[in-house]
Amino acid sequence: MDMDAFIPAALTNLAQKITATASATYRPRFGVGITDWRIIALLAGEPWIAPVRICEATGLDKAAVSRSLRDLAEAGLVEVRSDEPNRRRLPVALTEKGLAVHDRIVVVALARQERLLKGFSPEERAQLKDFIARMWREVETLKAKD
Repeated sequence: MDMDAFIPAALTNLAQKITATASATYRPRFGVGITDWRIIALLAGEPWIAPVRICEATGLDKAAVSRSLRDLAEAGLVEVRSDEPNRRRLPVALTEKGLAVHDRIVVVALARQERLLKGFSPEERAQLKDFIARMWREVETLKAKD
């Protein structure tokens, strides 16, 4: 198999490179890695959700979410409501400090995205979004068949 022509491998490698460079940018500047950032970004739009919902929405495993939430809580970026008896269901939200970090990272994330797409016309950007959406639908179809 020609791995250079195998689209799943190419997408995985590209995603890993994008993730690694994002983490190398965010951690020194904001004190959070890419897993933390994905959770922060989700919580900014969907506050007071349970860790199980974070796993579903991000595709991250339970252990990674648990570690990240612990680190984010220690840094004062998230808060957890402790009135739920099941720890996996404890609702989580960003603190004011967490929202401020989110707002600062968004600026950098959007600038990085713009840089990644600088060689693409508006039509190509729309086409790329369409391709990705179509692949997502096919992945869901494959999941249902498996």
